[in-house]
Amino acid sequence: MPAPLPPAGSLDLSPLYQHCLFRSDAQVESHDQVARELSDHDLHWRQGAVDTAMYKAGTRRMAMFALRYGAEVEVRPRPFQDFALVHLSLRGGTEIEADGVRISVPQGRTALIAPRRSIRMWWERGSEQFILKVPHSLLHAGDPASPEALDLPSAALLSTPHEGPWRSLVQSLVHTTALPHGSPAHGAWVDHFERTVALFLRTHSGPDSAPLAPPAPPAARQAITLSGASAGARLEAMEAYMRRRLAAPIALVDLAQAAGVSVRTLTLLCQRHRGSTPMDLLRAMRLDAVRAHLQSDPQASVTTCALEYGFGHLGRFSAYYRERFGELPSETRPHRH
Repeated sequence: MPAPLPPAGSLDLSPLYQHCLFRSDAQVESHDQVARELSDHDLHWRQGAVDTAMYKAGTRRMAMFALRYGAEVEVRPRPFQDFALVHLSLRGGTEIEADGVRISVPQGRTALIAPRRSIRMWWERGSEQFILKVPHSLLHAGDPASPEALDLPSAALLSTPHEGPWRSLVQSLVHTTALPHGSPAHGAWVDHFERTVALFLRTHSGPDSAPLAPPAPPAARQAITLSGASAGARLEAMEAYMRRRLAAPIALVDLAQAAGVSVRTLTLLCQRHRGSTPMDLLRAMRLDAVRAHLQSDPQASVTTCALEYGFGHLGRFSAYYRERFGELPSETRPHRH
């Protein structure tokens, strides 16, 4: 198996990488091992070879992991009952949808995840994540007399100004696991540090804290200032996001977030510079991907290809396909002969 991927930025995770739980190129083993450590889940493998590796270290009450799958995957865990997760993207990125809230976690950014009803995650091919598992009992410790005071968001991206302090905490936490254990003083120090980490999360995620992600500028102001090269860069970022996520659910708000603008501004930019709406552009890109697949593999199933690229209604898919290419999808494959 390849060596662990290097940590993002200046983080030194070598103490964590010394504790490999498992490495595997088998889908079933990968699922079972990760489920045992984190949460029972459904795991759907997408593009790429399975190259799973999981590393684990811990303090007295928290566990930390470095995890990669190698392939692009969709993960559907059961909602967490007694803990929250903090994801720091070391390599690649993830998309997270929890209780109807969807966020993008690009490389180098951090998200807090505490779903109550449902959660889905999409990991890019080659993505690797640092994951901190924090028990609710530790998060409640800041105010044990008022457990209802804990009101974590279902999913939220840590704001950029807080990333630096958070990385410092993570670095210290990782190196804490390599210190000699056993003395009462060490145990008291670790307890204090765990409470500091929990307090940081409570302070920057509770209802009285500042927003975890800064609000987007007003759409009207963006529409005026975004033009020329800036508009092109925004649209290229959106289209790159589309290409990475052709096989996954995408909403208009996701495209706006990928471009770094509001939904209204993105719609205006697409109409002005692409002559189409964002979702029509996405559909065209997916249709092109289906056609390329059918042309490269004469034995491919039309239904499977349509579903793989996000077309759940086969009747509408066929109509869209014929409108774009002048033929039905079933008529594409014979052109190979």
